[in-house]
Amino acid sequence: MGLSDGLSNPNKKAMVVEDCCSMIETQLASKSGLSGIALKTAFAALKGVKPGYISYAVEQLLPACFDALDPIWHEGEQQGDPVTHLSTNKSRTADALLSVTDNRLKSVKRAIVRGTYDKLRGSAKQHVEEAVPDFAQVIDRYTKA
Repeated sequence: MGLSDGLSNPNKKAMVVEDCCSMIETQLASKSGLSGIALKTAFAALKGVKPGYISYAVEQLLPACFDALDPIWHEGEQQGDPVTHLSTNKSRTADALLSVTDNRLKSVKRAIVRGTYDKLRGSAKQHVEEAVPDFAQVIDRYTKA
C-alpha cells in the first residue's frame, strides 16, 4: 500500500490537506530577509488567484507527491523510522517533491501561477528541504491513523 492510498478516505484527505496548508503557513512565517519577503509576497499573490486556491493546489499535488515519496518512505520503514529517513535524505526528498511541481507546472495556464513559480524555482530546493521534517511528521500522522 502506497502513501497516496491513505487519501482514498475523503475525511482523511481533507485533514491531510488542512495540515499541509497549516505547515506551509508556519514555514512561511518562519522566513525572514529578502527571500522571506519574496516568498510571502508570492504566496499572497497565489492566494489571490481565487479563494481556496492553495488548498486546491495542495489537494491536487498530494497524490503525485506521495507517489514520488513512496520509495524513500518505504526505505525508511525498512530501517524502522521513515520520518527520520525522509529528514536525513531531505535533498533527495526535495528533489522528488520538486519533480512533481515542475511536471505539474508544464500544464498550468494561469500566468500568475507560472510566473510566480518560475521566479522562485531557483531557491525552491532550499525551502523545500527546510520543510521536509515537518512534512514527514504530517505524513507520519496519517499513515498511523
